[in-house]
Amino acid sequence: MRLVIGAVGRMKAGPENELLDRYCDRARKAGKAIGIPELAIREIVESRAARPQARRDEEASTLVAALSPDAIVVCLDEHGRDETSESLARMIERRLGDATPEIAFLIGGPDGHGQAVRDRATLTLAFGKATWPHQLVRVMLAEQLYRAVTILTGHPYHRT
Repeated sequence: MRLVIGAVGRMKAGPENELLDRYCDRARKAGKAIGIPELAIREIVESRAARPQARRDEEASTLVAALSPDAIVVCLDEHGRDETSESLARMIERRLGDATPEIAFLIGGPDGHGQAVRDRATLTLAFGKATWPHQLVRVMLAEQLYRAVTILTGHPYHRT
């Protein structure tokens, strides 16, 4: 199974990008043991449309078009559910058991997600009620996916 972080905009060089790469690399290495050999990043260009709704719609269409047709979609949104690291790990474990080929975690642009993403989403998650910079959300998501993999492999990284 592939885990994918799909995001609007590009990460710039710097410490956030280095940390993102580090967590993705760790997740790939640890995930091989349980059938998750890939944590990929798919970035799309931010829309230049004049109106926020048009930007959301264009970005959502581009994000959805970049997905595998059989991907399970998790939408990251401030109005989503707060989940524990353990519950995220169990969701991934269930999808592994179902032979799901891909779980895509989608991060919208500054204007949020368009309807095409919301319609495809099986689950909508939030990282609390605060608004986070998109570069940090990618790092936090990659860390949570790495943590989920370590929970599933019994690695001591996650301590309760």
